[in-house]
Order: sequence, then C-alpha cells, then structure tokens
Amino acid sequence: VQLQASGGGLVQAGGSLRLSCAASGRTFSNYVMGWFRQAPGKEREFVVDISWSGDNTLYADSVKGRFTISRDNAKNTVYLQMSSLKPEDTAVYYCVAGRTRGNYDYWGQGTLVTVSS
Repeated sequence: VQLQASGGGLVQAGGSLRLSCAASGRTFSNYVMGWFRQAPGKEREFVVDISWSGDNTLYADSVKGRFTISRDNAKNTVYLQMSSLKPEDTAVYYCVAGRTRGNYDYWGQGTLVTVSS
C-alpha cells in the first residue's frame, strides 16, 4: 500500500484543517487506517484510527472531541478533520495502514501541520 498524505499547512489556534490520505496498491477497504503525529523534539504518537468499514474509531484523549476521522473506500481515501486546533497540535502527521489495529505496516511520507498562537 502506498500512502500519500496532503492538506497540512499553517493555521491559527482555534482554526480548522483537513488532512487527506490517498491510498493505492492494494485493496484499501481491507485495511485499518489511521494517523500518527510527531512534534518537534518529541516521540511519535498515535492520534486516531478507523476500521475498514468505518464504523469503529479510536481517538487519543488529546484530540477527542476536536478531530474526526472518516474514510471513503470508493475513493481509497481517509480524512482527518481537525478543529479547535491548539499550538500543541503542531506536528508532522503521518497516515498509516494495517491489517489489524495497532499493527501498521504502511506509512505515508507525512504532512506538516503548524498551529500558531
């Protein structure tokens, strides 16, 4: 699976941004999809994932209520809608895919999100 993330950029605190991740190479609908992020000087952390059917999601506490993940299997794309952004959300966001939750075999190249205060 090849993953291409896009949609990152600079936004003011309180603003919104939507990330997209286009997948190719294998049957997209067979995979759990998700997002990780890595802030400057920090370890990479889990953000959210979504089941192949889209009916089961898991969010990190730090983004719960502010971020929403969704997927369109017909378009082989997963989305991350981010709202009420905070400076601490600044990070490179990576799209991931795996056969099962917690086992992500495929990683995209990352897209940078910068939230200014």
